[in-house]
Amino acid sequence: MLKYKADLRSILYLVIISAMLYWQWQNGLVLSWTSVAVYIVFLHFAVAISVITHNHNHLNMWENKTLNVLTDWWLTVFYGIPIFCWIPTHNRNHHKFNNKPGDNTATYRHSEENHLFTLVSYPSKSSYYQIVEGIIPYMKKLKIEDKKTFWEYIIQIVVLVVWNAAWLIVDWKKALLFIIIPQQVSGYMVMIFNYVQHVHADEQSKWNHSRNFMGVNLFLFNNGYHTAHHEKANMHWSESPKYHEQIKANIDPVLIEKSFWGYIFRAYVFGAIFPKYKTNSMRLLRIQEKGA
Repeated sequence: MLKYKADLRSILYLVIISAMLYWQWQNGLVLSWTSVAVYIVFLHFAVAISVITHNHNHLNMWENKTLNVLTDWWLTVFYGIPIFCWIPTHNRNHHKFNNKPGDNTATYRHSEENHLFTLVSYPSKSSYYQIVEGIIPYMKKLKIEDKKTFWEYIIQIVVLVVWNAAWLIVDWKKALLFIIIPQQVSGYMVMIFNYVQHVHADEQSKWNHSRNFMGVNLFLFNNGYHTAHHEKANMHWSESPKYHEQIKANIDPVLIEKSFWGYIFRAYVFGAIFPKYKTNSMRLLRIQEKGA
């Protein structure tokens, strides 16, 4: 009933993170090397969940509507944000404008710089615009034009609120550690990914609008093939590597990074000390050369 067999891995990740939550809740807050190691892995899976929500919103996993709705709820409680929020902010906005003016998530909205402060402050600023300019108007419109879908999305909100509230009532300390913090990491990191994938690229270019990270693809469902994803937004994630190979000759090599963490340390740590490691803005270069 899965549309693509590759999504057995997506379901496996959901099962694993659920099992890890159960194990950690049962074992409590005892500090040990094992519990710390498990928690670090747990947070890594929380980040992977954000990518799965992204993929599921572009292309639902199941042929069956009920299974898709149940998967929406399952993803929502681990992602920490009702996953319908991807639709107005990402599917209908970011992919339409792709970091051009009008994109709620535009990386240069407050600054053309690319340094550690712009990186870490981007998620909160981007969240504000996504809520105010994307989610709220979208839900208001749905309430008038499509009440059935509107209430389906309201149920996602209810599921998340009840899930979080129930665990906080049972044991607020465990809930903060095993529910709330992983949710925050999941939502925060997915916006960090969006930032580094677009900052200082050329949003007007056919091929150089996105930065690609090869090292994350195995664990994060080929999310690093970002140019390919923008060119074919509804292509299943399992097909991205093949398409990337077809188009990579068109992409400036500076936008193809082997390592995500290598880029982070080079651009934001070493770059703060040695200017030669800073990124050069293709966007500003285009504006200077062409005036647009």
